[in-house]
Amino acid sequence: MARTSLKYKAIRKPKFKVRAYNRCPLCGRSRGYIRIFKMCRICLRNLASQGVMPGVRKSSW
Repeated sequence: MARTSLKYKAIRKPKFKVRAYNRCPLCGRSRGYIRIFKMCRICLRNLASQGVMPGVRKSSW
């Protein structure tokens, strides 16, 4: 319930521009957000590992 309300809160336009913050659309995480992909690092890693994102490969050594 709380996470869902935070997702909707992030979508709304804030009263002041500085109060806007990015949130992952898949899981709702606010930290570790990567602007290029518009998602958090954890979701990015999972999708890259599955091969869902074209042009992105997860490195492993």
